[in-house]
Amino acid sequence: KFIKKIMELNIPHVLIVDDDKRILELIKNYLNNNNFRVSIAANAQDAREKLENLEFDLLIVDIMMPGENGLEFTKSLKKTNLNNPIILLSALGEVKDRINGLEIGADDYLPKPFEPKELLLRIKNLLKRNNENKTTKKIVKFGPFKFNLKKEILTKENSRVILTPSESKILNILAKSNNEPIYREDLSRILKISSSSRALDVQITRLRQKIEKNQKFPLYLQTVRGRGYVL
Repeated sequence: KFIKKIMELNIPHVLIVDDDKRILELIKNYLNNNNFRVSIAANAQDAREKLENLEFDLLIVDIMMPGENGLEFTKSLKKTNLNNPIILLSALGEVKDRINGLEIGADDYLPKPFEPKELLLRIKNLLKRNNENKTTKKIVKFGPFKFNLKKEILTKENSRVILTPSESKILNILAKSNNEPIYREDLSRILKISSSSRALDVQITRLRQKIEKNQKFPLYLQTVRGRGYVL
């Protein structure tokens, strides 16, 4: 079941940006239970780091955050031509605040408190509309690399990195796992090699040589002791 789950490409990925841990966990759990992948960020800086390394289908951003607030963060993202739909959340329910958010580029606005089901419906409507307006590309970003899940093409700063079929398969599986470690046994079974042999280690080492600067301390393709590997 785990392998089947990570092989699915059509699960929307949502980024929630809110300094309220309770709200983060509530929305995350609810969306996870409704077949969404979810990443969370406690502030705008944390969110930017995730946006640099991951692809998202939609953002949920709280307005009232310390430091750079949600309105400022949304406005700066729209200046970068970010095409992902953005839903703003705030305890501010006045019409002027809602209009202000929509004027700077937000796609929807939901005042707190709200029913999780209403948020879910708004997310589905925005994703449906967004998918009708563009053909989405399945790209996973990490550091200077971009990996096209469908075509299994890896590029670094617009230059293609040549991978063997096995290396492409490994990267594809890890890229779909949403930061979850993949067991050696599962990788070996998919690649049709013995989990007790050194064949998988050889493939991992060769892939690391192409994406890591420091082989002893890998930044992207990491080993999780007792479990396997994670991107």
